[in-house]
Amino acid sequence: MLMKIGELAQKSGCRVVTIRYYEQCGLLDAAWRTSSNYRMYDEKSLERLSFIQHCRAHNLSLKEIKKLLDCRHDAGQSCEWLAAMIDGHIGEIDSQIKALQELKKNLQELRAGCTGHDKIADCAIVRRLHEHRHCRHAAAPKKK
Repeated sequence: MLMKIGELAQKSGCRVVTIRYYEQCGLLDAAWRTSSNYRMYDEKSLERLSFIQHCRAHNLSLKEIKKLLDCRHDAGQSCEWLAAMIDGHIGEIDSQIKALQELKKNLQELRAGCTGHDKIADCAIVRRLHEHRHCRHAAAPKKK
């Protein structure tokens, strides 16, 4: 069954502009075009688009997805690189979780000093924010 790009977008839940972008990047095969220049897609395109979306939901980059799609044709290839890539993503998430936990702790410490009934000029949060040099993160090196 062939479908126009709008129908593919509706069935996949993916925006039309994103479908065009995936096609432009080579993640989706170029659509067959009608004599009226409408893009036409088949069920295989819908399956591939669903796969791409599932990969994106797992935070894989377009470059990683392209490599994975290219490797699907070589079923005998080792998946060691894929496991290492996922391990890398897990490490990044662990770092982000740690940073968010530290941020939460800092915000809780800020909030603990405030009654919520003072004037801004007397608020402990404002006072602590002005004392930035005392914060743990003040001396932390900036990420590039």
